Amino acid sequence: MCEGHAPPFPVEASMLHKSGSSSRHSGQAHLQYLDGDFRVVSPGGYVVCAVTGAQIKLEELKYWSVDLQEAYASPEAVMRRHHPALRIKP
Repeated sequence: MCEGHAPPFPVEASMLHKSGSSSRHSGQAHLQYLDGDFRVVSPGGYVVCAVTGAQIKLEELKYWSVDLQEAYASPEAVMRRHHPALRIKP
């Protein structure tokens, strides 16, 4: 996770911490990625990995970029995004 700039989303958006539950929402969520946490802008049950396209349940979301405002399914996806010249097996 990287440090970012001023958030482009409204501050009054509802919060959902990594330990929160989103089981009642089944569609795609839209988040604001913060340092060590995220803010739910539009409720949903998952986000999409920016590298693999895989759906990531909010309860399982561990990797994201504050600077790029995108989620990643795994550490390998993070490396593929930020270091594309490295040969990393998917």
